[in-house]
Amino acid sequence: MTPTLRAALWMIGSIASFSAMAVAGRELSGRYDTFEIMMYRSAFGVIVVLSIAGVSGAWRQINTRNLGLQLLRNMAHFIGQNLWFLAVTLIPLAQVFAMEFTSPLWVVVLSIFLLGERLTAMRALAALMGFIGILIVARPDIGNLNLGIIAATSCAVFFALTNVLTKRLTRTQGITTILFYLTTTQLVFGLLTAGYDGDIMPPDAASLPFLALVGGCGLLAHYCLTNALSLAPAMVVVPIDFVRLPVIAIIGMLLYAEALDVWVFIGAAVIFTGNYLNLWHETRNKAASAP
Repeated sequence: MTPTLRAALWMIGSIASFSAMAVAGRELSGRYDTFEIMMYRSAFGVIVVLSIAGVSGAWRQINTRNLGLQLLRNMAHFIGQNLWFLAVTLIPLAQVFAMEFTSPLWVVVLSIFLLGERLTAMRALAALMGFIGILIVARPDIGNLNLGIIAATSCAVFFALTNVLTKRLTRTQGITTILFYLTTTQLVFGLLTAGYDGDIMPPDAASLPFLALVGGCGLLAHYCLTNALSLAPAMVVVPIDFVRLPVIAIIGMLLYAEALDVWVFIGAAVIFTGNYLNLWHETRNKAASAP
């Protein structure tokens, strides 16, 4: 199996985890604000990462190199994730994901300057087809611009920066180190932002499973994403995430009676086609260059 196909499989795990996290975030929104959700998510992540690292001995891999880059990456993710959770509470899930999926376009631009990756015609075509598919699904109307749409669109920029910086960190850092700093720094950010008013809502029996789901799925999503980015270029990995759009559209329809029409599937077909062409092209190139 080529590294590109292995990266695609890791992205399937990331897609499932992010989708489950969106549902859990929607369920928690009536009781917790976004800062509190992020705080509990990060606390759960710290426990899991330290437990696994302790049992496996991977804690020896944790080091203090690239602290500035780690801090910048995690700050970008913290801002983007809070905007994402805010958008999940305000607009339909499919629309949140559609606006978020402008992120690969930013990745294409940022990867050129921050990673030195080469923009090929096929990668550009895949990103463009993904964006066209998103427009078909979302059909954004400037006249209906609201806080939810602004939050979902803004989070895409910060997620793109997060993905690019993650790819850069994978050149010198292991996954354990990246996840350790992700959870610990964002726990600090979460405590500061959730506790600035001295009022943090404690978990109860009803919300605890959803808080655990947010924490577990958030960590698993980043584990899968980091593995994928370590195997293939960012401009190849990130467009695969477009598959989340039709998945979450169906989930939104089944759980929250959110409208679903034929345009979702037409847009999804365009998205799938772009991703397939990109994966086929990258796989063929890898096979041709193999000894």
